[in-house]
Amino acid sequence: MWRRVERVLAYIHDHLAGDLSLHTLAQVANFSPYHFHRVFRAMVGEPVGTFVRRLRVLTAAQHLAADRTRPITTIALECGFSSSSAFAREFRNHFGMTASAYRRFDPNGKKRQLARKIREDTVLSPAYTPSMTPQAKMPGMEMTVEIRELPELHVVYVRHVGPYNTIGKAFDRLLAWAGPRGLLHFPETQVLAVYHDDPDAVDESELRSSACITVPQGTSVETGAETMVIPGGLFAVAHVEIASDQFGAAWNALMQWLSTSGYQPDDRMCYEVYLNDHEAHPERKFIVDLCEPIRPL
Repeated sequence: MWRRVERVLAYIHDHLAGDLSLHTLAQVANFSPYHFHRVFRAMVGEPVGTFVRRLRVLTAAQHLAADRTRPITTIALECGFSSSSAFAREFRNHFGMTASAYRRFDPNGKKRQLARKIREDTVLSPAYTPSMTPQAKMPGMEMTVEIRELPELHVVYVRHVGPYNTIGKAFDRLLAWAGPRGLLHFPETQVLAVYHDDPDAVDESELRSSACITVPQGTSVETGAETMVIPGGLFAVAHVEIASDQFGAAWNALMQWLSTSGYQPDDRMCYEVYLNDHEAHPERKFIVDLCEPIRPL
């Protein structure tokens, strides 16, 4: 899978002035846009849109330093910026000065530094080798990963729209609704969350997630919750014990592990299964199984 990301990095470098949309780059990598975005962030360390903007502005700066006579607008357009004003904003945000001011400072030294930086940014880190483990990417966080066949799950859920870290509100509503209806039978009842959007591609206020509990097949519900089936099949299941602010890092670690596993993400739902009451944990940590649907490369 890491070879696909390397192919994308090379494509970005060679097509800076072209269409580098998420959809186009996902096609280059032969992933769905949703999974490509997650894999790219885990392996490169930043969202693909951020990477593209940074490489464009670095390349433009290199051209500015190499040729002080070419019009700045020409360089901006050749590096993929839609307008001189868009370039000016991005350049000032990145370098803290205008492009004209940048040209006046040691162009030869900058040219060498920028060339080296661009080469480094378009080659995957040597850390991405078959021996890489999630523990190596997340010091202090223990993670074990297994490949499992998981059954389909019949659940009732309450939909949450907004930041993923506020899904607890939906769980409060769900459990308050399910308890009086006799649907909570712990430990048989599983509590899980399904995440439907990529937080790097969708505005935080519009992220969709579902707070779920498992129920017997055929369970009917009234107003207050909905039912759905979470497909079963082959999954990479990462078992972690994490603080409330480590969920994103844990998912990144799982995607990094997946990059050298011989498997790739599948288009079925990914979800988290909560295995403890974090309020009763001495460090208020969550014990969780992260379940990522997969298929062979």
